[in-house]
Amino acid sequence: MEAIVLAGGLGTRLRSVVDDRPKAMAQVAGRPFLAHLLDQLAAFGFDSAVLAVGYRAEQIRAYFGASYRRLALRYSVEDTPLGTGGAIVRAMAGVTAPEVFVVNGDTFVDLDYRAMWSAHEADPTAMTVAVHAVPDAGRYGALDLDGQRIRGFLEKGRSGPGWINAGVYLLSRGLLDPQAVPTRFSFESDFLVPRVRELRPLTFRTDGVFIDIGIPEDYARAQTLLAEASRGAGGPAS
Repeated sequence: MEAIVLAGGLGTRLRSVVDDRPKAMAQVAGRPFLAHLLDQLAAFGFDSAVLAVGYRAEQIRAYFGASYRRLALRYSVEDTPLGTGGAIVRAMAGVTAPEVFVVNGDTFVDLDYRAMWSAHEADPTAMTVAVHAVPDAGRYGALDLDGQRIRGFLEKGRSGPGWINAGVYLLSRGLLDPQAVPTRFSFESDFLVPRVRELRPLTFRTDGVFIDIGIPEDYARAQTLLAEASRGAGGPAS
């Protein structure tokens, strides 16, 4: 299995607590947040990962180098911000598998990647999205589900429980044609939202730990959550 990790975020909302490094390198439970994500990928048997980097990319490359645990690492460097969509398209050039996981570099979700792969293979689809149930979806925007498929997206700010996009995708490489998309675009708002009824992505539901470190309050909460997750971590090593 191969993964693209989107680790080029500026982390502007975290600047009050993390101002000297890329968001993915923010220290969580004594280690860079990105190390927790790569630990998880290694535990589930991934062979390689492409790190889509931009802001202060040299810090990430200097820390992780060409390999981490069992993972071979490659780097896709943005000279100017390309948005999540542009970053994925550029990173795809370093992928060899016909299907690839895409992981947000500021989000940790306790996810069985092998089970998600099996679900994707069993129900032919160009895209599977990991989803997570939260007591209040207002910050994220809830998903409108039709059975196991995503039918649409509800606006942010609507309080109440719901299923949200957990920030992990399994994509067919041909889903994003470089000739048919802009150089710079948001995968979520410019591609997924307007095309969701056409794509009808499959969902993979997870109810484990979920944390997005994008704001200081959740960054603080991650210190405890990921320390606990690391102690009980798991995933089938191969």
